[in-house]
Amino acid sequence: MSVNQNRLDWVDAAKGISIILVVMMHSAYGVGEDLGDIGILHYVIGWATPFRMPEFFLIAGLFLTQVIGRPWRLYADRRVVHYIYFYALWVVLQVGFKVGLGTGDVGSALAQVGWAVVEPYGVLWFIYMLAVFSLVAKLFHALKVPHWAALLLGTGLMLAPIQTGYGLVDHFAAYLVYFYVGYVFAPQVFRIVDWAQRNALVATVGLAGFAIVLGYLVFEGGAALHPRGIDMGYAGFPPLHLLLGLAGSLAVCIAAGLLVKLPAMDWLRWLGEHSIVVYLSFSIPMAASRTILLKTGLTDTSTVSVLVMTIALVSPLVLYWLIRKTGWGRFLFERPAWAHLPGTRSSRGEMKRAANAVPAE
Repeated sequence: MSVNQNRLDWVDAAKGISIILVVMMHSAYGVGEDLGDIGILHYVIGWATPFRMPEFFLIAGLFLTQVIGRPWRLYADRRVVHYIYFYALWVVLQVGFKVGLGTGDVGSALAQVGWAVVEPYGVLWFIYMLAVFSLVAKLFHALKVPHWAALLLGTGLMLAPIQTGYGLVDHFAAYLVYFYVGYVFAPQVFRIVDWAQRNALVATVGLAGFAIVLGYLVFEGGAALHPRGIDMGYAGFPPLHLLLGLAGSLAVCIAAGLLVKLPAMDWLRWLGEHSIVVYLSFSIPMAASRTILLKTGLTDTSTVSVLVMTIALVSPLVLYWLIRKTGWGRFLFERPAWAHLPGTRSSRGEMKRAANAVPAE
């Protein structure tokens, strides 16, 4: 296995861990809210809160150096329009399913779609912010903004902390620093993971120690779990939250680097390779399965949460498999030719590329 392929394998595995945590959180919180209780997944997600989304953005920035110097048109097509297409498509589908079909209120559905242009919609906000961060990074690159200045800006915004109630502003402030750290320090991240793979025992002990310390900082110091969230303890202190977000993101990368070395773990790499398929489409089967399971009379929050999470993870992959087998509905995960900027490459082979939330370029 070449070094490059080795790197891509663990990056995909890291994305696999990431998407599992995202689906787990939404499944647990949705069930918890409906049942008014907390389950085992609430504790897992509570523990992972400091790094659950930061590591997604840090990983998204790892390959930016390889594309940031491209001409504007090529860069925008791959790193901005790419995400905007999938965001816009799935906003329409999700709003249509939840509001149009759910309530029959066409006016409300249209209003929500219109508002989604300026305010990231639901679980799709991550896709929206990838386009925003990619655009900002390119602007900084074009204006020759020093990396230290961009990192200082991102750090300041995160530490503020800014909570305006507007998702675009709040998400930008909370996660810009992690995206930029992934971009600027990608070589160091790759070297650390390479070292961990060559020193697996030491790395494993280090990860175990970090997990224990993280658990203490999250759950001690006045922490409280709720059906739809957690009030963190010591880890809620902004400077510590920032450090834990960075350390936890690196820990996910190291864990992924170790896991891909184990037998029978290729499924995690494959899941990460197709993480955007899950991210785009898991919310509909998640909501539907939660409603159906609760109507059966199941009331154990842990059991229902695990079942809902499993269905939400598997259903998008079944849909993806059906699309690949039949050729119908490819536009759901593959940009058609018209959705590319003029003069850029066509959508030939885009299905495979679209399956990666982080382009391996």
